This record gives sequence, C-alpha cells and structure tokens, in this order.
Amino acid sequence: MNSSTYDAVVVGSGPNGLAAAIALQQAGLAVLLLEGKRELGGGLRTAELTLPGFRHDICSAIHPLAAASPFFQTLPLAQYGLQYISPPVAAAHPFDDGTAATVVNSLDTTAQELGPDAAAYRRLLAPLVARWPRLAPDVLAPLHWPQHPLDLARFGLAALLPATALTRLFRGEAAKGLFAGMAAHAIQPLGNLTTAAIGLVLLMAAHRGGWPLPRGGSQAIADALAAHFRALGGTIETGTYVRSLAQLPPARAVLLDVTPAQLLQIAGHRLSTIYQWQLRRYRYGMGVFKVDWALAEPIPFTAPGCQQAGTVHLGNTQAEIVAGELATSQGRHPARPFVLLAQPSRFDSSRAPAGQHTAWAYCHVPNGSRVDCTAAIEAQVERFAPGFRDRIIGRHTFDTVQLEDYNPNYVGGDINGGRLDISQLFTRPALRASPYRTSRAGLYLCSSATPPGGGVHGMCGYHAARQALHDVFRLPAPPLWPG
Repeated sequence: MNSSTYDAVVVGSGPNGLAAAIALQQAGLAVLLLEGKRELGGGLRTAELTLPGFRHDICSAIHPLAAASPFFQTLPLAQYGLQYISPPVAAAHPFDDGTAATVVNSLDTTAQELGPDAAAYRRLLAPLVARWPRLAPDVLAPLHWPQHPLDLARFGLAALLPATALTRLFRGEAAKGLFAGMAAHAIQPLGNLTTAAIGLVLLMAAHRGGWPLPRGGSQAIADALAAHFRALGGTIETGTYVRSLAQLPPARAVLLDVTPAQLLQIAGHRLSTIYQWQLRRYRYGMGVFKVDWALAEPIPFTAPGCQQAGTVHLGNTQAEIVAGELATSQGRHPARPFVLLAQPSRFDSSRAPAGQHTAWAYCHVPNGSRVDCTAAIEAQVERFAPGFRDRIIGRHTFDTVQLEDYNPNYVGGDINGGRLDISQLFTRPALRASPYRTSRAGLYLCSSATPPGGGVHGMCGYHAARQALHDVFRLPAPPLWPG
C-alpha cells in the first residue's frame, strides 16, 4: 500500500464509496480509495458468469436511482463513456390471464392502462412526479429539516403507509398488483409501515426518466465514477482488503463503505461500548437467491408489454405477493416466490453474442438461506413465458452465502445493507445526531447501512463525505443538483 499521507481514506468502491471519494476530492483534498477486490464497483460489476461472450451484471442491473441521483447528476459521467439506455417500458407486471400492467415514461399512458384506477393513479402520482426534482434531495437524505417541507409532507403522508394500505386507493387487480410489485423492492412484508415509500420512489423515477440500464453493463457506472475520481486527482488501490484500521496510511478522516458487521471487525476495539452495543443490535433483512441465464433467444413472454420491458415483476396478484413476502420474512420458502427479472440484452446488444441473450432474476429468501431456488424462479418465468426453459443454454446461481462471499456487505444475502423498516429507516445504523459519524472522531460510515439506504444512487456516500468535510476539514460539501 502507498505509504503517503492523505487527507482522507475511503474503504470500498461500491457506488457509495466512489461517491464519497469524489465529493472529498472535489473539495480539494488528497483522497485514497481502497478496494479489496481487483475490480472496482462493489455491486456494480459485470462479468461472463455463464458462457464466453455473455456479460452478466453480478449484482444490480437496472438503475432508476443512479440516473435520478441528485449527486450523480452533477458529475460529467458521460465524458467517461457512461451511456444509459431506457427501455420503452420501465417495468411490466404480468398476470395469469395473459395481460400485463406496464409503467412507461408517460404517466397518462400508464394510468389509462389501469382502467377503473386511472384517475386514482393520476391523483396519487401526478403531484409527486411533478415535484420529484425538488423532493429528491430531501427524500434521498438523512432526517433533517427539508428544503421543501410542504412537498415532503405530501410525499410522507403516502410514503409512511404500508403498501397494503396505500393500494386501498385502487379497485382493480392490475393497479394493486403493479404497486405491490414496486413496493416489494423494500424486501420486507408489505404490511410494514413505509413499504409504500419505495414503490412511490420507483414509480416517480419511471415517470421522470425511465428505468435505464448502462450500455455494456453496470460496471460502466463504476468505471465512469472511478475515471472521474482519478481525473480530479484521486488515488485508487485495488486488491487491498482492509481488516483493521492499522492497515491504513495516516489520514485525518476515514470513510468505510461497509455495514455494521464489518465495522465491528475493522474498528470495534476503537469504538465506544454503547456504539458497539448499538451496532450489534442492527438488524439485517431477507436475503436473495439470484440466477443468471445465457439464452438462445429472448424470453417468450405472453404479454407483449413484457417484451418491451427492461424489468419484469413476476408475482401475479397483490394477494400472492403479500403472502409470499410474509412467508419469506417468517423463514419459509414460498412455492411461488415474487421474482424480479431483468433482460438487458433486449436493448443492449453488447451483452451477448449476435442473436442470443442474457437475463437475470432473483427472489427473496430467509437471511442466510442455502436453499436452491433455481427451479422455483424458473417455474415463475415459465408461468408467464411458456417455452422459456427450452431457451436456456447456460446458467449461474448465487445463494445468500455465495453473495456474501462475493460482497461482504451483503450479510446473509441482504442486498439492502440492513432492514429498511420504520425502526431503521432514520436511525440506521444507530441512533445518533449524525448517522454517518461513528463514536471515533474522524471515522465515518458511508454505506447503504446509512440513510437513505440501499440502491445505486451514491447518496449515502455523498452525505457521509459532507459530514466529514464539515467536522474535520471545515469545508462546504459540493452542491447537489438544484432541479
């Protein structure tokens, strides 16, 4: 490791680590970014997991929040080759009768397809979509006095509800099922408070700019962020797995893109007793089981809307999704799990050899599960796309333990960095004046275990850097996108 003295050291090159490093470097500091693996990116990595020429996103694949991130929008990432592709349909939700509810950029078009719920959908989403540029910096932030309190209050009245309560606004199964699929990204029972929030945010993002995917794979986002950091003068070292603060060179501030479990391992003996106690009480959520496929042909979805969608939610009715997520939270594996599927090669020909395709899917499972859910996931795809199995020519799977081995932040397969329920929404990872400060001066947490939580948006890293700039260096943070 370089023995030079730095102003700040950032450990971990996921989207939050990269965002923190950039924000600190923008302030004129000398910043070192350390990554344990040889490749940068954390959850933003792309590799040939199945067959040669088939490029799969190892973790995240579709990026509505990356494109909508208030911080990422201030960065010239296109200069470094990042190009987003927006499928015609952001997300589709098929039903057993062969139809599908689809979300497109136009809110009115989406609403019209919901039949009896068109007016209710417009009333709910139109004001929020119009105000998203003003809402985003407040929603994707820790608890604070908002810049636009009335707009945030309007959002909060709906967002704090359980998804099952919000869907009472709708009469038809199409709208109910569609919103349940959106809310299921919260990875918890849909009867929990605040599960409506993630559904609303994802729908707002869809109607503002779609759910894009990066050309060439998610690695392109990490590569662009890293290139910008280097262009600002930052230093990156890979292949350096940090297990102790003693490994780090001298620095006035250290920011860790890790969750509480790793923080305790790296710095536990340097933390106060009460803070250690709080970290040990931190709760991780359900895990995921993931499958990547190499396909001879595209997935033959029955509903035409699914063929134009980058993301497809496979769960049928709200009742089925609610029951499955509740069962999973209770430690069971439902026969028909809710499945989130991405099919990037339909829109990005660089992902597979000519005429062939890739696809990616996961279902939620109990934390730490070793159960192989391949058959259950493929049965759900076959249910809405008869003939799918015949098109599989290669397959790769990750169970929860393998995911954690790949990325230690995915404790027990939890890709959200900790459960995002009401008790940890604003206090993750501990109840403190600033969630980014640890009990040790100059040591900060900048991972998805801090607000606003999981997702490729970099805002956890930005806000942690902002806190460090204020506390240690008495410098202002780089401004957010003004909308």
